[in-house]
Amino acid sequence: MQKQFDVAVIGAGAAGMMCAAVAGQRGKKVVLIDHATRLAEKIRISGGGRCNFTNINAGPQNFLSQNPHFCKSALSRYTPQDFLSLMKRYRIAYHEKHKGQLFCDDSSEQVIAMLKAECDLGNVSWRMPCSVAGIGKDGDLFRIDSSAGEILASSVVIATGGLSIPKIGATDFAYRIARQFGLRVVEPQPGLVPLTFDAAAWQPFLPLAGIALPVEVETGDKKSRGEFKEDLLFTHRGLSGPAILQISSFWKSGAPLQLNLLPEIDVTQALLEGKTSIKKNLGNIFAQWLPARLAHGIIEAGKLDPGARLADTPDRLLKELGNAVNRWAIRPSGSEGYRKAEVTLGGIDTRELSQQSMMSSQVAGLYFVGEAVDVTGWLGGYNFQWAWASATAAGLAI
Repeated sequence: MQKQFDVAVIGAGAAGMMCAAVAGQRGKKVVLIDHATRLAEKIRISGGGRCNFTNINAGPQNFLSQNPHFCKSALSRYTPQDFLSLMKRYRIAYHEKHKGQLFCDDSSEQVIAMLKAECDLGNVSWRMPCSVAGIGKDGDLFRIDSSAGEILASSVVIATGGLSIPKIGATDFAYRIARQFGLRVVEPQPGLVPLTFDAAAWQPFLPLAGIALPVEVETGDKKSRGEFKEDLLFTHRGLSGPAILQISSFWKSGAPLQLNLLPEIDVTQALLEGKTSIKKNLGNIFAQWLPARLAHGIIEAGKLDPGARLADTPDRLLKELGNAVNRWAIRPSGSEGYRKAEVTLGGIDTRELSQQSMMSSQVAGLYFVGEAVDVTGWLGGYNFQWAWASATAAGLAI
C-alpha cells in the first residue's frame, strides 16, 4: 500500500472530495482519508435526501464571518454556474425550489456518486474507514498517524467540518489540529438551528405546536443585524422553520427576536379603520389573517375575548393587539444545539489563512476548507457552495 503522497485530504465530505478531485486531476498524488464507513453522510441527508447543492444567488453577502471579506476570492473563482456545469456533465437533473435553492430531481446519492467519479478521474487513493490519531511535521513532510499505518504527505488539507449533527460523525478534529499548529479558532457554536424557550414561559404556546406561517424576523444591532422573511414553525420546545434557522445564526444569547406575524398588513390600522365598517368579532377578523389557534391565542394573551365585537373594543387595546402581531418581541433561552444544527458557526480564524489558497500563513502545506473554516452561509445551499469554492481554491493551489 502506497505510503507517501503529494496531498493528504482528511475528511471525505463535500469539501474533501471536491478538493481531492481537483488536485488529483491536476496530476497530484492524493489520498483521501475518512473515519466513516459511508461517504458524505451530510450530502446524503441534505435537502430531505435531494441535496440542496447550491444557490444560484450565492455571493459574499450570504455568508457570516469575523473576517467577512475573506470568502470573496474563492466564491468569485468558483461560482454556482461552475458547479452546475459539473452537474450537467453527469446529466444530473435539478430544479429550483425557493429563492434560488437548487435540488436534485432524484437523489443526493447522485451528487455523492459524481464526486466519487471525479476523484476516480484524479486517481485518488482511499483510506476509509480510517481514523487519524495525530498529525506531525518533519521538515517539508507531514506524518499522519492513522489506523491504516503512517501516511506521509507534502501537503495536508483538513476538511472534517464542524460540530453539527454529531450522530453522523461530527468531531472537533479540525479545531484540534489548528490549535496544535498554533492557529486561532473562532469559538464554534450551533448555526441554522431551532431556538428554544424556558419550559414554563413556553407553556401558553404549546397548543400552537405544528402551526406554520410566513413571517418577518429580525435581531441584532446595526453592526450585525439579521432580517429574514421566511416561514416560521411553532414547536413543543420553541420556534423553528426557515425563518428561525436563518435568524439563529445572528442571534446572541439573551437577545430578543422581533417577529412580524403579518408582514403584509398593518394590523393596528386595519383594526381601527374596521371599527366603523366591519360588524364582526375579534376572533373572526383575526381568523381571516392567521391560523385560528394562533389568532385566538394572541387575542386571549391580550386578555380579550375572541367573541368581543370589534366595534366595542377600545382603541388602546386594538393598538396593543396590533403591536402583538406586527412587533412581537420574544426572548429565546437557548437553541436545540449541535444535535439539530445544520452548520457550525465559527471555526478556523480566516485571518490565519490565505484567501487565494486556503493555506495557513504560519504552516506551509497545511490547508483548511469547508465548514471547518469561520465562514458560514445562510440556509438554502450556500454552505455547499462554500464547500465547492473553498475546496477548489485549495485544490488548484496545492
